[in-house]
Amino acid sequence: MPKVTHQEPAIEGWFAADEAGNPYLTGSKCPQCGTYVFPPRANNCPNPACAGDALESVALSTRGKLWSYTENRYAPPPPYPSPDPFEPFAVAAVELADEGLIVLGKVVEGTLAADLKVGIEMELTTMPLFTDEDGVARIVYGWRIARAGDDAQPSDGVGALPHKWEVAPPACGAERRK
Repeated sequence: MPKVTHQEPAIEGWFAADEAGNPYLTGSKCPQCGTYVFPPRANNCPNPACAGDALESVALSTRGKLWSYTENRYAPPPPYPSPDPFEPFAVAAVELADEGLIVLGKVVEGTLAADLKVGIEMELTTMPLFTDEDGVARIVYGWRIARAGDDAQPSDGVGALPHKWEVAPPACGAERRK
């Protein structure tokens, strides 16, 4: 594995960081009906009852309740990067606190399905997905179990972004009306 020279998002535009380096998801919201969308997009409100065509970029909640989860026990096939040896990891579907939108993402290393329970508080973080052949660590968003009294502040270096770049994770799309 090449030595890490710097970090960049794996997918541009799905998350960003505030001035303190705390990550937040970037979504879209229809100004006509209030429907939220993730990943973000510029147009076409997904609400079939709305004729809105323009969507606004918005920062989404950084916390939510665990809605569902599973554990991936198999390495992805090529061409997808995978550590060697492969380590199982949990995937969480988190219902965002303010928007009600459900966002899927990887759970931090060291947390498996046995550690999770539907309804627990989760918080957004970032983590490396892989390091490419040029030494660029590709960063994605993910979820971790929220700590009591921790208002989404990163600790132990997990979740802190080193600079203010927009980043994107390997989550599935979702949309929800508020």
